[in-house]
Formats: sequence, C-alpha cells, structure tokens
Amino acid sequence: MNTFSPLALTRTLPFLPLAQGTIDYEVARRGEDGLIESVLTEPTTRVLLISNGNIAVPKGQGALVDYDAGRMRPALLPGDYVLGELAARRGSASGLVPIFLGSERAGEASAARPVHYVALDITRAVPSVPDSATVAADHGFDPDSDDAAAAAAGNLIAQAAKRFDWVDLRGFAPHVSARDAGLATSAVTVSIWHNRQRFCPCCGAPVEPALGGWAQRCTSDADGRRILFPRIEPAVITAIVDGHDRLLLQHNAAWRGNLYSVSAGFVEAGENLEHAARREALEETGIRLGEVRYLGSQPWPFPASLMMAFKAQALSTEIHVDHEETADAQWFTRDEFTSAMISGRIGVPGKATIARYMIEEWYGQPLS
Repeated sequence: MNTFSPLALTRTLPFLPLAQGTIDYEVARRGEDGLIESVLTEPTTRVLLISNGNIAVPKGQGALVDYDAGRMRPALLPGDYVLGELAARRGSASGLVPIFLGSERAGEASAARPVHYVALDITRAVPSVPDSATVAADHGFDPDSDDAAAAAAGNLIAQAAKRFDWVDLRGFAPHVSARDAGLATSAVTVSIWHNRQRFCPCCGAPVEPALGGWAQRCTSDADGRRILFPRIEPAVITAIVDGHDRLLLQHNAAWRGNLYSVSAGFVEAGENLEHAARREALEETGIRLGEVRYLGSQPWPFPASLMMAFKAQALSTEIHVDHEETADAQWFTRDEFTSAMISGRIGVPGKATIARYMIEEWYGQPLS
C-alpha cells in the first residue's frame, strides 16, 4: 500500500520574476495636487517609457532577450526632460499617461535624496512605436551620456521609436534586477489598463488619469466624476501530482507548437480558489483533485491577471481531455519529463511564467 503523500515535501516558491520589487509605492502621496509635476522637478527622478506594454531599453539591449545570462536595464530618463514634454502636451488629448511608481531610499540613516520613479506611457502619443516583443531601434538614448541633452532638445516622445529597443515584459523581467522587474511590472500593468479603458464603464464619458496614474476619474459632472480603479482578473494555476509523484502536463488547443504546462483557468464569480483549481482540472483533464496547497502568486498583466499557484494531489489518474480547450494531457515521471524535454517532444513555459517555477519545484532543479 502506497502511503507516500506527494505533497509532503512541497514548499512555497522562493522566487517569481514578476513578483519582485524593492521600492516604496508611497500610496499616501497619490492624492497630492500636482504630484507628477512636483516629482519630475526633483533631480533624482527617473522615468521609464512604456508603449503597447513594452519597456524601453538602451539600444542593443533588446537582443539580450535571447540569451540566458544577458543582463538588461530600462532606459531611465531624467525627470526634467519629461516634464517639458508634458508641459508642451497638456491635457488628456496628448495621449501621454504618467504614473508615479514610488521611491527608493538608500537607507534610514542615509542623508541622500530618495530616487523617485515615474512611468510614462506613450502608446497613444506615438502610434509608430513598435508593437512587438523585441524590436531593435536605430539609436540608443542613455540619460548619463553626452547624447542625452541633444536628444532632449528635440521632440523626445516623437523620437522614442527610433532611440530605444522595446522589450516585452516577459522577455525583460528574467534579465533585470528585482527593482527594475518590479518597476516594469507595475508600469506595464497600469498602462495596459489605461489603454484598454478609455471611457467610464458606468456612464460612457471619457476618463482621465487620477491619483498619480493609479486610477481614473470620470469626466462627467452628472455622474459625480467617480474614481475608477484597475480591475484584476484572478486565475488559478495548479501543478497536479499523483500517488507516484508523477506530474500532469497538458497542451492546450490555443497554444502554438508543442508547449506543455500545468492546469490553469480563471476563477468564476462567487467561487473560491481551491474550488476553481478542482473545477478546472476536472473540466480540462477529467482528473479529480484531493488536497490542495498554496505555492505563491504573481501578477500576469496580459492583460490583467493575478496568477495564484497551487499544488494538488490527484484522486484519479485516468485522463479524459475535453478536446476543446485541452488537446492533450500526459503523466510524466522525472525521467520521462527529462527525455521529452531534451528530445524536443515537449516545450516548457518561459522564464517569466509562474508555471515554469512550479514545474521546477516538482522537478527539483532549474529547467535548462
């Protein structure tokens, strides 16, 4: 009789690339009048540019996405360069959306000024900025270089498409520091929301940024100029193991290539997380789940999900895929998984995904 619990050695995930961050959000400051303009006048302020959910990085760094060990950084601009652009393009019609991300202090005893961070979404201001995962540009732009002042003299925003590489968050986060990953995740999440919701969902009036960019204000006086906040879509993702500690991996019909991953799906209205995990597994693979343990969570702003990870014990092992959402599902021992991965028979989730770290937790070592 097998008495081993496949969840006995389960531990929470120690690292998730989109669940990092080292700066103080300074939430209490978001309601300050003129917050963005005030912060941009500080000499220590740095600005990230965002467009179509992509992050601006110095010229040439976009290619590092394809390398495991490559280190990347965002193209951080001095605040006063951006302040002039905002002044020249006043109003919501400019298409520019500034977002106050917070501040970083060297230490409680340090006399140094805090470094403030602002994101500037230029998606609607510069339609020509590439809308792809990684696109090389013609020129670099580094605020610490001699070229910075010359670039600032022209139209900074209009030149952005040519002066940077633009990198998708999924390619950016695995190559940067915890601070930069946290900054970019917040910036991309909020900017995508602003671009998807341009009108009040209650009355249909146009909206404008509010509370340092972390909210929107309806412009209708008749509707009370209500404040609107980003909506988060909760989703569960579950690593399912059986009594022999085999892992269940599935290939969804919507996925390209031979990608195999763990079970996942959105939480229904009125449903708790554990029920959602059990329901999704049963619907997609016909597997009934018993014990469910929490592993961790990370935002997934594509466009607005929060992924909550679990590991669960299967009460049954006979697979019945629905052939609609799930095309195939298989049990893997570690040896079988290694063989399938090395041979290329299955592909594994990318380095920014929580699924990859869930598989690694079961596998016992990093995926190559």
